Amino acid sequence: MIETERLILRPFVESDAEDLFEYLQKPMVNCFASMKLNTLDEAKSEVKRRAKETEYLFAIVLKDTGKVIGEIDAYPENAAPDEVNSALDTFSPCWMLNKDYHGKGYAYEAAHAFFDYLFREKGARRIYAYTEDYNLASQHLCERLGMRREGLFEEFVSFVSDKDGHPIYENTIQYAILKKEWLRQWNQK
Repeated sequence: MIETERLILRPFVESDAEDLFEYLQKPMVNCFASMKLNTLDEAKSEVKRRAKETEYLFAIVLKDTGKVIGEIDAYPENAAPDEVNSALDTFSPCWMLNKDYHGKGYAYEAAHAFFDYLFREKGARRIYAYTEDYNLASQHLCERLGMRREGLFEEFVSFVSDKDGHPIYENTIQYAILKKEWLRQWNQK
């Protein structure tokens, strides 16, 4: 569990199903289209699956009400895919917030605490994030977190199709920050 001034980041529990359904019944950006939930029963099944992950997937919960307003996750990746014994020290976080809670600083508060957790407790050396070129809020969040813009991938990936079934390709921006940059930025050791 990670605690901030206004939030608690904790593993999902079965009673979170309604809150999960609230923000996943209509995902706001295409990269979350595959996570769309159509019924509360689907949300109940999904939250049971998510409740099993306690180390890298967290519900973002308002401290004062206990309401789940989103989620954040990242799993360790092999920095050198061809080397069997290379360190799992690279993470690519994914964050999602219920649209009713946008613009209040919750995403920044959660992501900042989560990044610190990954760097300090989970051995992260590098954290990188992808965001669509039209998702200005996510880009701004990456920049507030001190991440560098590393590049733009034109027509990088498709998450949805048009009405004729043709893939719609997204332009994707990559941001990243190294542990040494994070610690220097936040004046930590």
